[in-house]
Amino acid sequence: MTTVDVRPIRVLIVDDDALVRAGLSMILGGADDIRIVGEAGDGSEVPALVAEHRPDVVLMDIRMPEVDGLTATEALRATKSPPEVVVLTTFHADAQVLRALRAGAAGFLLKDIPPAELVAAIRKVAAGEPILSPAVTRQLISHVSDGRAGDRAERARGLLDRLSEREREVAVAVGQGKSNAEIARELFMSVPTVKAHVSRILTKLGLNNRVQVALLVYDASL
Repeated sequence: MTTVDVRPIRVLIVDDDALVRAGLSMILGGADDIRIVGEAGDGSEVPALVAEHRPDVVLMDIRMPEVDGLTATEALRATKSPPEVVVLTTFHADAQVLRALRAGAAGFLLKDIPPAELVAAIRKVAAGEPILSPAVTRQLISHVSDGRAGDRAERARGLLDRLSEREREVAVAVGQGKSNAEIARELFMSVPTVKAHVSRILTKLGLNNRVQVALLVYDASL
């Protein structure tokens, strides 16, 4: 009987605190299916390390001395076939976290997250699933106001108008935090059909992931 080698999840850790990097490396290094491919102390180091090591997931600190995590995330997600980015923060409601999510981060983790939850989150993101619940997204939006809600609402409604009626229904369901299986049951379609709709939504709207779809739905007040 032949065995199939499963490629480990490649992770790059970016944080200006060496102790935080060491702790994250120790936790993730204990998982058989996760491999730490590099570490960086500043966002300025990210492009070269990503090009060299091709990580699947980047754990990105927000506050760093030269190039912060937000700037690094925006630049990274604008590249072709970028890795998933998970933002590291010490705050539940942070304006920079919300901006990173709008830029395409797959979610955020608090730095004091329990080890088992950290490992599970990395696996989830690597599988293409966001790790941000609608409740947390609503909390962020309710706590963070930058005076541009009206502009975002107009832009969001304009983007959502590009969708077909069915795609719009799927987008709203995504914004409610429903899984593909839940959407399939609610809208009387198969799971593969839901996945196809989600893929078309992302392509039509120029988005990276379901978190951005959810934020757009919230911005449009749907």
